[in-house]
Amino acid sequence: MWVAKFRIKHDCILGNRCEKFNITLQGTAHSVFKEKGKIVTLSMIYMSGDPKNLDNFVKDLSKDKQVVKVERRGSIFLLLEKANKKAVKFYTPKIIFIRPVIMDTRGYETWEIGSWERREVEDFINNVEKTMENFKLLKFKEIGIDNIYFPKLMPDLTGKQKEAIELAIQNGYYKSVRKTNLRKLAKLMNLSLSTYNQHLRAAEEKLIPNLLSYFS
Repeated sequence: MWVAKFRIKHDCILGNRCEKFNITLQGTAHSVFKEKGKIVTLSMIYMSGDPKNLDNFVKDLSKDKQVVKVERRGSIFLLLEKANKKAVKFYTPKIIFIRPVIMDTRGYETWEIGSWERREVEDFINNVEKTMENFKLLKFKEIGIDNIYFPKLMPDLTGKQKEAIELAIQNGYYKSVRKTNLRKLAKLMNLSLSTYNQHLRAAEEKLIPNLLSYFS
């Protein structure tokens, strides 16, 4: 399997709003098709950030003229959008997503795509590079299928559980050398140590078995 990883930034209805509302996104296009001469894509996207910012993000996004339909459930939303100016317009049935597309708070998108055919990957990244004002190729190589992402639905976390574990990740709690501790994280959420710990452990109990099921 030939794989390319690259980073882009362009005038995008999602990336621009990631900057505006200080949130991050990760998502995958589930279908790309033409309708009335326009490229349309259906994506499932997971949001991370302050709950108020997520609300404002979705509210603002729904007003964009490129959006055909958006439907939200908690931190996940389905987006049907016109995509004539997006990298996904170069998608072909021979291309797969190795990892979800990541959009950061600066509006940068990190893609990792693959195909059995090297030429398919080369054509995809060459087309993207020609049309995006900011493009950087991070990786292009052949890999085994054991390194390919297999999508699965996210467990149903409560708002507090989601916030607790996102805060822990963002502040380096799970680094090999921890950058913070539970007491500091509890303070950031304005919770007692015991209450914060309860939310974090509940989130871990839902997420870890879900993750380990990939290997069973």
